Amino acid sequence: MSNITSEIENLVTPILQELNLELIDIEYVKEGRDWFLRIYIDTPTGGIDIEQCAQVSEKLSETLDVVDPIKENYFLEVSSPGAERPLKKDADFIAAVGKYVFIKTYEPINGAKEFEGTLLSFSVEEGALIEVRVKTRRVKIQIDKEKIALARLAIDFSA
Repeated sequence: MSNITSEIENLVTPILQELNLELIDIEYVKEGRDWFLRIYIDTPTGGIDIEQCAQVSEKLSETLDVVDPIKENYFLEVSSPGAERPLKKDADFIAAVGKYVFIKTYEPINGAKEFEGTLLSFSVEEGALIEVRVKTRRVKIQIDKEKIALARLAIDFSA
C-alpha cells in the first residue's frame, strides 16, 4: 500500500503546488468490499472549501486516468483534514505548538498511552512536550518522537 500512496503523492504534489495548496495525508484503504483513495488537503493558512477540493479531484482524476497506478476499482475522495487534523510531519507538530492535541504512544508513559492537552513545544531531538490536566493539576509530559503512534489536533471541550 505504501507504494501506491507514495506514487499518488508524486502525482498530486504538482497539482497542489499549482493551486497553492498543501498535502496533509493520503490513505488507500479497503472498507468492506470497496477501496477508497482519500487525499486530505489544506491551504498554508488553514481552511479549504469544497470548490478547491473539487478542483483537485478533477485534475487528479485526469492524471490517474492516464497513469493508472491502481488496478482495483476505487472511490477518490478529496477533502479537508477537518478540525482534528492529523499531525504527521515535523512541520505539522511545529505548527501545532500552543494548540490542543491528542497523542497516542506505542508504549505507556507514566502508566498511560493516550494524552490530551496543550502542545508546549516540539523538536526532532526531544519530541513533544505536552501539558495535560490530571484532576486539578497541570502536568508536563515529554514524549519522544519515536514513541508517538498517532497525533492529531483535538477539540478542547473543557474550556
